[in-house]
Amino acid sequence: MDHRRPPTVLTLATFNVHLGVDGWGRPYDVVGACRALDADVLVLQESWAPDGGDPSTAATVGDRLGMEVVAEVGLAHGRLFAPSVTAGPRWGPRVGQLRKAFHLDGERWGGAGRDDRPFVYGTWGLALLSRLPVNGVTVHPLGRLRRDAARRVMVEGTVTLDGGDLVVCGTHMSHITHGSHTHYRRLAGELPPVTVAAVLAGDMNLWGPPVRSYLREWRRAVVGKTWPAPRPHSQLDHVLATPPVTVVAAHIGEFAGSDHRPVVVTVAVGATRPGPETGDRPSTRRVGPG
Repeated sequence: MDHRRPPTVLTLATFNVHLGVDGWGRPYDVVGACRALDADVLVLQESWAPDGGDPSTAATVGDRLGMEVVAEVGLAHGRLFAPSVTAGPRWGPRVGQLRKAFHLDGERWGGAGRDDRPFVYGTWGLALLSRLPVNGVTVHPLGRLRRDAARRVMVEGTVTLDGGDLVVCGTHMSHITHGSHTHYRRLAGELPPVTVAAVLAGDMNLWGPPVRSYLREWRRAVVGKTWPAPRPHSQLDHVLATPPVTVVAAHIGEFAGSDHRPVVVTVAVGATRPGPETGDRPSTRRVGPG
């Protein structure tokens, strides 16, 4: 893409990469999965950064795809386990069969029996990657809930399109069972005004209608199932846009190894054609089962 002239449209993707491993701890090709999205701006949740200075998931993706990692936040510390020797064909173990592939400090341990798998310590976070220059990068703290092992934030940056500036916001929200309504109220207060061309992307850990109940003048760019990725039944991953943004196309990505499917949206600024939930629906394509 020619950075000397602002592009007419921008493709944005959000993807919870689950630290680049499946539920057993087996690595998958996270770089290939991100390359397939062909996004100009990529919001990654659950990027893993090992203690000791080895590259994070986001840094590896950025280096391999020629994208700048303009913001990366270590939101929690924990352990990433080596793959289980009993791993089977399923994406991950059944409930109670084995503990998760990773555990954050302060998180309750689930699963069965003693776990002798080797592990490495590191941080778990949120990253914003871009092919385009990003200005005014700001990390907005949302705080930490008593039942949540991670801090939550919103990352904001501005890119320039042919029709004007676009504010890109990325986040990874807490679960509703942890009291995420508190964070949603804070998020609403940190977002740009709805008169500004802006998009919000991330793993919201919540279904679309209640997300919109907190962000009433933001509209959903795509509706589709994203979780659990092998056979999804719910949408937890969302891209929302303000009225000045035109949604040109949108789709749910295919299963790539994480427990979440990515969401990919192409947007423009300055056009007048309405997006989804206001009239026209964009070209929406669902790839894979579900």
